[in-house]
Amino acid sequence: MQYRILPRTGEKLSALGYGCMRLPQKDGGIDKEAATRQIRYAIDHGVHYLDTAYMYGGSEAFLGECILKDGYREKVKVATKLPCGMISSREDMDRLFQEEMERLGLDCIDFYLLHSMNGELWDSMVSLGIIDFMSRLRETGRVCHIGFSFHGANKDFKRMIDAYDWDFVQVQFNFLDENFQAGIDGIRYAHSKSLGVMIMEPLRGGVLTHNIPQEVQDIYDHAFVKRTPAEWALRWVWNHPEITVVLSGMNEDDNVRENIRIAETALPESMSEEELTVIADVKSHYHFRIGCTGCSYCMPCPVGINIPLAFSHWNINGIEGGDAGRMFHAVMAGVSTSDGETHWVTDCRECGLCEKKCPQQLPIRESLKQLHKDMETPEWIAYAEKTRQAMQQGVTGDEFQAATN
Repeated sequence: MQYRILPRTGEKLSALGYGCMRLPQKDGGIDKEAATRQIRYAIDHGVHYLDTAYMYGGSEAFLGECILKDGYREKVKVATKLPCGMISSREDMDRLFQEEMERLGLDCIDFYLLHSMNGELWDSMVSLGIIDFMSRLRETGRVCHIGFSFHGANKDFKRMIDAYDWDFVQVQFNFLDENFQAGIDGIRYAHSKSLGVMIMEPLRGGVLTHNIPQEVQDIYDHAFVKRTPAEWALRWVWNHPEITVVLSGMNEDDNVRENIRIAETALPESMSEEELTVIADVKSHYHFRIGCTGCSYCMPCPVGINIPLAFSHWNINGIEGGDAGRMFHAVMAGVSTSDGETHWVTDCRECGLCEKKCPQQLPIRESLKQLHKDMETPEWIAYAEKTRQAMQQGVTGDEFQAATN
C-alpha cells in the first residue's frame, strides 16, 4: 500500500481510505458478513483509514463491531462526523458526540469532522459555540485530529480554513469536479496551510464507472494503455501531490481488490501528458447544462437564491439524468438555509445583478427558468418540506427515511 504524509503531524496514512457510507446491503440493512470480510481484507492489505458518519445509517455501530474484535482497532484510524445540520444548541453537540462514541465503542476518535459544511452552516455553528467545543475535544484527548467535510463555495472554504486550527479537510474531487465547490484551487490552498486533504466522490458516486456514454467508452477502448474507467479516474485523483487520502465506498470484493492494486502504484505526478490527454478528452464528452465554475461572483442574491449551488445540482442532473441532483437541490434550497426559509429559483426577480458580476457572462436569469422546469417539480418540493419537518423533529436513521419517502 502507498502511504502519504499528514502534514501537521508527519503521520503516514494509507492513500486509499475505506468509505463506509455504501456498505453492502442485505434484508434492508448492512450485510455484516460481507462488509466485515471486505473491510478486514482491506485492512490486512494496508488500508487503515476508515470513514463513517452519524448520518450513514447503522455504519458507526457496525464499524465499531467490526474493528473491536481480533485486534483490528490497533491497525486503523477511524474518522466520523458531527451532524451539524441537526444542531441547534451547544448541548446538542455534546449529546451527539457522546452518542457517536457509544455507537463506535471507542474512547477516542482519531479523525473528527464537522459534516457537510458550507458558509451559512459554519456561521451558524460558530454562533452556537463550535470552536470551543472542538478545542475541548482535542484538549481532553477525546479526539486526535479535527477537520471538516465541505459542500459549498470556494470562498467560504478558504474562510473556514482561516478561521480555526484545523488538521485536515475533506472535499469532493474527481476529473468532472475539478473546479466544483472547493475545487483544485481550494485543495491547493488547504495544502499550503499544511492541512491533510481527504477526497470523497473520486468516482462521483459511480457515475464515472457505470452507464458510461458510448463516446467516452470509445476513448478508453482506444487509449494506448488499457485500464478500467475506475482506474483512470482514481489515478487522476492520486496524481495530485496535495492529496493525502482518497476515500472509496467499496461494497464488492472485486472493488476492494482492484482499488488496493491501483493505490499501490498511483503515485503523485506519475501520469504522463498522454495519459492526462485521455482524461481531458473523456471530460469533454460529458455534458454540462451550464458552464458555471462555482466562483460565486454572482453572490449574494438579493432574494437568497444560492445560484452556484443550484447550477451545480442542475449540471449533475444533466450528466447523470433521471433524478440525479434533484434531491440535493431540494434539500439545499428548501431545507438547509440560514434564515429557515425556502429559496427556490422561482423567487428570482430578474434584477440582473448576478449577470453583471458573472465573469463567464452566463445567461443566469434564463438558465434559472429552465432549471426550475427541470428540477423544481412538485414531487421534489414536497420532499423538501418532509425533510424539513423530519429534521426539525430530530428524526434520524430508518425513521428519517420513512418520514421523507
